[in-house]
Amino acid sequence: MVQAYNFLASWQLFPEKCSFEHGLAPKSGNYKIESINNGHALLISSNWVSIENEAFYTQHEVVPDATLRAFENQILADSILSEIPNASTLVTRFVKEEKTVLDVTHEILANGYLKITQKGTTPSGDAFTNTEIYHKQLSVMPYAASAAGVAIRPTKEGVIKHKALWAMEEQTNMQLDQIKQQIELLAKQAQEIRKRKELSLMIYEAKLGFKPQIGHTYHLYEKNDGNHMLSLVSPQEWGGNGPFKQFISSVRLLADHTWVEISE
Repeated sequence: MVQAYNFLASWQLFPEKCSFEHGLAPKSGNYKIESINNGHALLISSNWVSIENEAFYTQHEVVPDATLRAFENQILADSILSEIPNASTLVTRFVKEEKTVLDVTHEILANGYLKITQKGTTPSGDAFTNTEIYHKQLSVMPYAASAAGVAIRPTKEGVIKHKALWAMEEQTNMQLDQIKQQIELLAKQAQEIRKRKELSLMIYEAKLGFKPQIGHTYHLYEKNDGNHMLSLVSPQEWGGNGPFKQFISSVRLLADHTWVEISE
């Protein structure tokens, strides 16, 4: 099957380029087409993770000779027909009770992407069209990726076949990213709390001539003797003639009696 050569690869899903009218939309996925039975058939396998984080896996064989053959998954279809009308198109038809239940068209686009169009009918009888776009994974190409590259040919010993592999990688990577984000958030929150604590200690050690009110804004100054002073008067109101060495910051008292620096 010389014409099938363009399809033999492992393809990675572009979720943002897909369009779904029926079924669960995937957020990631892998699609693989292999030559089996000495080149007389194709093994098509797919694994993906839905936006609800559910993992799925499917696999089936096709013989692209335009002959109607019995299909192994009788729940989906009784028979299957597959053909390669040209070097860039692979068509598969699933038939149940002499009626077509699903047409799947594989197309190699001009940019090298793989477009898979599924046309079928929902259990309620409504027609639907799902479109998926994939790009070829260079690491598992059946040929060299450059003129100087070494041909990469999958072998039984070198290919790990596990239906949950992609789902496992996707889930663990997502969980690690979530933990990383949580750690970064906790570190940021700890830094903010530490800053509020240091500022609060400075203010409670400062000279207070009044009782601060929660939610009100005040102004912290350093006096000429190195001590601190909390005032109701802003630097603009002092006009540069205040009884202090320097202005530190404007602050606000929070409900937990800590102080936070604010920008005015």
